Amino acid sequence: MHKDEEIRLDNLSKIEGHGSLDIKIEGDKVKYARLAITESKRFYTEAIRGKFALSLPLMTSRICGTCSIAHLTCCSEAVENAIGYTPSDQTRLLRKLSMYGMMIRDHSLHLFLFCLPDLFNKDSVLDFDESQNELIRRAFAIKSAGNNMSKVIAGRAVHATYAEVGRFSHIPAKEDVKKVIDELKSVRGYALDFIDLFYNSTFKLEHDTKFAALATKDYSFIGGDVVDGDGYHIAENRYRDYLENVVIPYSEAMGYDFEGKEFLTGALARMNINKANLHADTQKDVSKFMSVFPSKNVYHNNLAQAIEIVHCIDHSVELLEANEFKAEQNAPIVMKAGEGIGLIEAPRGLLYYMVSIDGTGKVKYGNIIVPTQQNQIGMEKSIIQLVQENMDKDRKQMEYEIEKLIRAYDPCMSCASHFLKINWK
Repeated sequence: MHKDEEIRLDNLSKIEGHGSLDIKIEGDKVKYARLAITESKRFYTEAIRGKFALSLPLMTSRICGTCSIAHLTCCSEAVENAIGYTPSDQTRLLRKLSMYGMMIRDHSLHLFLFCLPDLFNKDSVLDFDESQNELIRRAFAIKSAGNNMSKVIAGRAVHATYAEVGRFSHIPAKEDVKKVIDELKSVRGYALDFIDLFYNSTFKLEHDTKFAALATKDYSFIGGDVVDGDGYHIAENRYRDYLENVVIPYSEAMGYDFEGKEFLTGALARMNINKANLHADTQKDVSKFMSVFPSKNVYHNNLAQAIEIVHCIDHSVELLEANEFKAEQNAPIVMKAGEGIGLIEAPRGLLYYMVSIDGTGKVKYGNIIVPTQQNQIGMEKSIIQLVQENMDKDRKQMEYEIEKLIRAYDPCMSCASHFLKINWK
């Protein structure tokens, strides 16, 4: 590239939502990279005020069209913690399974429709030739299995209808559960083959950063403490104390540091921190791929997601075969004043909810912090590193490499653009 260069990408492709990027190069030095989330603010943290808390999860799940079940689950947990309600074991199990279905579907969307073309040097799956038709068929079969599991467990794959605060309004029928098990088993081999594809990818950017993820005993995305890359444990109700707001004046979303440092949350962080708790069957069949973790290669986020798909299949099959779901009488919900925290692992990383409820059951205020906000500063710094390390490439090549790197982070711009605070400059 020329020694003085300005790169502007107005529409980053194959990511969730809309973003843009400005890069300034002076001499042989990258002066800055400004990754802007350009989705319009939707003011969710203001819109929830005065709403009845029991209706809040269905409302906030509309923040995202792909990981709505994550928002639904996390918000329900926050409301339950605020009023001191403990859901039944069966409700917790159904939540775990609904999260697994979402992870299979969401990871499949990202890996097979957004990232897979990069492995074959294609712009889109629509550019694949006839020899790759079977590969695409298998990709959609995996995604469909996640969709169908979410429908049976939660009512819908997107904007689920059965999950509520404290309970599930519908219990899956035995014959539907059997169909889900059979479908999950039928696509497991396909999912293993895709792990091999992402493992053999030569894409590499070693970015030195902190990691943060929930460490759960069964790698289930719900429960446990937050653990950082140094092994330090943080209770979920104290996680916000470790985050620092960072105003990003050119972006619609606020960023976050972890104890004053950039950090990464998501599948790569989970695999680095919690790989020992993957399902036993998964560990047995993916053992050759696990040696790369812990990893600082940003592109290994894709590999980690591919492994997580197999784990979600294996643990779902075990839980579905071992449990029989029955209609139950849940304890009545009694509204009272309180403040509650919800913290789970969404597909893209740690998702945080805080709600404050008054004595009538209405929301006084709340806060929502999504994974893309937590990763935004790290994305910018890794882009600077990528450009700095590839100054010999022409502009077109560089733009492609930048988009490929951003896709590896799997950002969700839609989720990140709901904050009320506006900073004019």
